[in-house]
Amino acid sequence: MKTAKTVLVVEDNPIEREGVAAVLRQEGYDAVVASNGKEALERLNLAPPDVMLLDMMMAELDGWQLLKMLRSHPELLSPPVIIMTGLGIASLEWARSLSAVGLICKPFDMEQLKGELVRVLGAHC
Repeated sequence: MKTAKTVLVVEDNPIEREGVAAVLRQEGYDAVVASNGKEALERLNLAPPDVMLLDMMMAELDGWQLLKMLRSHPELLSPPVIIMTGLGIASLEWARSLSAVGLICKPFDMEQLKGELVRVLGAHC
């Protein structure tokens, strides 16, 4: 029996975080949440997810700091990262320069999110 792919949703806005997690669970993913980069590191140490959705602007250990830590500590077994941001400067090239595999600009629709996850993970069910 195939197990569901695990998605770590790192987002400081509780409504967005839980909304994304709920949709992912409905789609058959195992969604795990973190409200900042510090919580994300704790989750990564417990069990590495298959992919991480990462908000960049957070109060405690933001996305830039977390990505820098993951790049400098390969023993953390960092999953592929898809950046979620409302930053106007965001582009796929910018995201890749930060070692991310994808980018979702906010506000985004769930079809875009699901498509990006399938692109990165392949079929999940």
